[in-house]
Amino acid sequence: MAKKAAKKKIFVLDTSVLLFDHDSINNFKENDVAIPITVLEELDNFKVGNDTKNFQAREVIRLLDKLSGDGKMDDWISLGKNRGEIKIVMSNLVNGRDAEAVYGRGKNDHKIINAAITLADTMTDHQVIMVTKDINLRLKAKAIGLISEDYLTGKVKDVDKMDDGFPVVDITDPMTITDLYKKGRIDEAGLLGDKKVANGYYILNNGKDSVLARYDEKDNYIERVEKEYIYSVKPKNAEQAFAVNALLNDDIKLVALQGVAGTGKTLLALASALEQRSKYNQIILARPVIPLSNRDIGFLPGDANEKINPYMQPLWDNLKFIKSQFKPTEKKVKVLDEMEESGELSITALAFIRGRSLSNVMFIVDEAQNLSPHEVKTIITRAGEGTKVVFTGDINQIDTPYMDEESNGLTYLIDRLKGHPLFASVRLEKGERSELANLANDLL
Repeated sequence: MAKKAAKKKIFVLDTSVLLFDHDSINNFKENDVAIPITVLEELDNFKVGNDTKNFQAREVIRLLDKLSGDGKMDDWISLGKNRGEIKIVMSNLVNGRDAEAVYGRGKNDHKIINAAITLADTMTDHQVIMVTKDINLRLKAKAIGLISEDYLTGKVKDVDKMDDGFPVVDITDPMTITDLYKKGRIDEAGLLGDKKVANGYYILNNGKDSVLARYDEKDNYIERVEKEYIYSVKPKNAEQAFAVNALLNDDIKLVALQGVAGTGKTLLALASALEQRSKYNQIILARPVIPLSNRDIGFLPGDANEKINPYMQPLWDNLKFIKSQFKPTEKKVKVLDEMEESGELSITALAFIRGRSLSNVMFIVDEAQNLSPHEVKTIITRAGEGTKVVFTGDINQIDTPYMDEESNGLTYLIDRLKGHPLFASVRLEKGERSELANLANDLL
């Protein structure tokens, strides 16, 4: 007996998906895409402003306008060759199911669910799937009988296996480690086996001695990694030594430092940048502004800089710590003050960097787990000649409601670029703030 042909799918996208990825409507292959009319209303509310969500909203609106041309969007329009069609849908309920009657009237989420119900009840020859980054909206849709799922583009599977730390490689020949200490580098010669990866970091061990090492794919050698002082800051453990090695290596243009609070990610990145200050025209530290309690920063008093200063304070704290390593009269403190005054050292909100082309810059992006994959890509594409970009963050501490450890930009970056000769990723696990901070990270 012949198998029944699978139903064609219609994916109903909510606002969170479009603000996460403005090109999402093109990522459903040959299937159709529907956008509830309420989503257009929400995009209209988001179109003004300089945050990422505002830029995404404007891009979606432009894309929809281009697709519609001189026609109407209350009927299906082709998305292009080998793709499905798109339509703006209303909430013209036909079979009695009503999300507003169940969950309450006047809320946009419930109107969006009703638009999906309308399609499901009228286009019974299709499988209607609601797609949203909002977990609770997914649950509400499922509870009323709709199929609902997360937006999967850019989502990384098996995050737990993404980075297994630093492999310990057993070495049988005791002279291997001796040679590495003496010469600083040795031929790889099959020592790393299937653990070999470009800019991978390792601990080589022969049972008696051990050495920290990095694999250089270009020339196929293993180099010794030492604990180098950087602007009077010394790595306290192996993983910090690996991080500093990546940060100081001119051949590595892109670095991701992942780890919980207190592992030294941002401090090491800043100290390494200062150590190399003569190589760059400017050192920029930036972080995304994630307002607390979903309140916009506009309610804060003062000008733009005064509004963002509270969010930049952790970056200033790292700079203050580096200054505290010296006496106030020492030359290095004076150099830091002069760099701040001249703008050679800048601490700012990530939104203020948008649109700039960054040439010969050490660009450090803190709290990168709060960026989407699209935002990370946009930042990297701004890198001009001589620029090095560093992303730091903790994928288990995400402050934005529509991302998780599988779909944030930092995870995406590490998953996609690990093993590329221009990229290095280091996971820092050991907290170095205090015994109390470590206790909280381990047990609370």
